[in-house]
Amino acid sequence: QVEVVESGGGLVQAGGSLRLSCTTPGLPFDDYDLAWFRQAPGEAREGISCINPNGVTTLYAASVKDRFTISRDNRKNTLYLQMNSLKPEDTAMYYCVADRYEHCSESWLQTGGRWDFAYRGQGTQVTVTS
Repeated sequence: QVEVVESGGGLVQAGGSLRLSCTTPGLPFDDYDLAWFRQAPGEAREGISCINPNGVTTLYAASVKDRFTISRDNRKNTLYLQMNSLKPEDTAMYYCVADRYEHCSESWLQTGGRWDFAYRGQGTQVTVTS
């Protein structure tokens, strides 16, 4: 049984930082490319970052580039998203996604890939106040 569990969200003032974590019990973690997506109420889902299995390849959406950093620790089966210089427009539910058939790519971030068939968690809420 595979689980995806996100944590680390919260309420922060603009300019602040948060670090999200994602663990995936039951998943062969280092076989998977992983991604962070987010969705705000009434807004479309947005792919914001992805990383390949060995952590060498990373991609970012323009909206978060140079502010967010994705990383993974394959020994701990954990994915991270360090978020700095947070803005009110970063307010959203953040989801960790694992899809065996997707690779870290602009296409995956832009389309969501096989969203309904991917492993993903319940999300962690990030709220940034001005």
